[in-house]
Amino acid sequence: MKESETTISQISLMKQKLHAAKLALEDINTDRNDKLKTLIQFISHLSLACKGQNLELDNKLAKLRHHMQSFDQVDEALPELVDIERLLKSQYSHTMSRLEDSRVGLSRVIRQIQRVNAVPDKLKKEITYFKQELNKPFHTVWEYIPKVEKLVSFYEEILKQEFADTDDYDILPQHIQLAQELAVKIAEVEFRKDQRDQILVLKEVLLSDISVNTLLESYQTILSLLLDNIAREKTASQDFLFALNDALTIVRDVVNSTYNNSQRSEQLKGQLNKEINLRVSNADELVIDVDNITELKTQLTVQLTSLRDALSRKEALEQREQTILRKSIESMRKELNAMSNEANSYKEKLFEHQKLNLLDPLTQLANRAALEDRMEQEYRNHMRFKSPLWIAVTDIDHFKTVNDNFGHSTGDKTLQVIAMALKNSLRDSEFVARYGGEEFVLLLPGITDEHISLMLNRVREKIKNIPFKFKNQRITVTLSIGAAQVMENETLEEAFERADAALYQAKNNGRDRVVIDI
Repeated sequence: MKESETTISQISLMKQKLHAAKLALEDINTDRNDKLKTLIQFISHLSLACKGQNLELDNKLAKLRHHMQSFDQVDEALPELVDIERLLKSQYSHTMSRLEDSRVGLSRVIRQIQRVNAVPDKLKKEITYFKQELNKPFHTVWEYIPKVEKLVSFYEEILKQEFADTDDYDILPQHIQLAQELAVKIAEVEFRKDQRDQILVLKEVLLSDISVNTLLESYQTILSLLLDNIAREKTASQDFLFALNDALTIVRDVVNSTYNNSQRSEQLKGQLNKEINLRVSNADELVIDVDNITELKTQLTVQLTSLRDALSRKEALEQREQTILRKSIESMRKELNAMSNEANSYKEKLFEHQKLNLLDPLTQLANRAALEDRMEQEYRNHMRFKSPLWIAVTDIDHFKTVNDNFGHSTGDKTLQVIAMALKNSLRDSEFVARYGGEEFVLLLPGITDEHISLMLNRVREKIKNIPFKFKNQRITVTLSIGAAQVMENETLEEAFERADAALYQAKNNGRDRVVIDI
């Protein structure tokens, strides 16, 4: 009985121990599973941190994360670890190589920055220290990124220093208008041949995308060129005046010298004349006083010899005076000829400049200033002789399209061709000028009311039939024309305004037509 109770007690104790061991084992398994789960999560997050460096490695790590979502698939993930380890080692070597290349690249960039002269001294010291730090190799990407950020800060500091005094301005419509007006103005000014290429480039810049700084620089460039030309003209005028002054000084010296020589010659001739008169008087007295023929002959011979000597000296003096006078006149003639040639040359230059000032440099037609002069002249003839006088204002249709589609150089050539065609369409008594841009003005005296429409339409058709070809594309260029006759007791300005209004009417009515204000 006692043995049975003992056995039962031992079995109960063993059950208790077994239950305790089972509970302990469950705690161990739970703890192991928690740690394993934490480890799996860590590996998953670590694999995500490696994402984006290598496509093959990304695929392997994604597959590993998929297998590690449950404990049952952990064994399937174990074979992948070998490939992942190989890829990680390869990627590490590749990363270290790239980091070294990046370090060398940063060193190269920092050397370029050190060549910038405008870098402040304090920043130069920082750049020098930074360059020394770049001598150490990078072990991680996180050592490289701060260096790049530091390099960017250097660039920002240099740019800030460079543009510290620079103000940024928004481009406004009035700036664009000023640029276009400046481009038109410089097209109307005659520049020297060595300046024309620069002007063409400047004109293209003004008619393209413009900034405020570019506009200001363009104005400064144009002013500099104009001032240079004015200075050259002033220098040429001064040179001419200096040459004229030198020539006049030489002439003055010659005249003074001639005058002084003449004065001295007059004094000497006066003395000789007195001596000659004295000899003649003495001879007269001898004839009266001397009775002895032999003595008279002797004394007269002496007097005549002295008289002949005095006459010879007077003749020599007069010859010398004539020689000096002839040389003086020859010298003055040469100086006056040189001065005349200089004056003619300068006059030709003035005439040429005056002519250029009245010509439009692009089309070689009369410009606006020449038009105003001719209008006054024709108006005076109209008022005096009561002859008819017409004013026609023409405008090239859709000219902006030509500039926009084919370029401003093509637009300039178009203006030149049309200008020549207009000039060739008129008689000698008629006049055409470029008014500005693509507008031309015609002065037509002596044309009757019956013939004005026929004449202007003939001009319009001639322009329309010009075979323009741009970029292998045939283009028809047309004109719109408005005309008005100067009426009795009407000013030129009033007639011009009526012609201009007629032009706008022609534009509004479809272009390529002539409208005459009646």
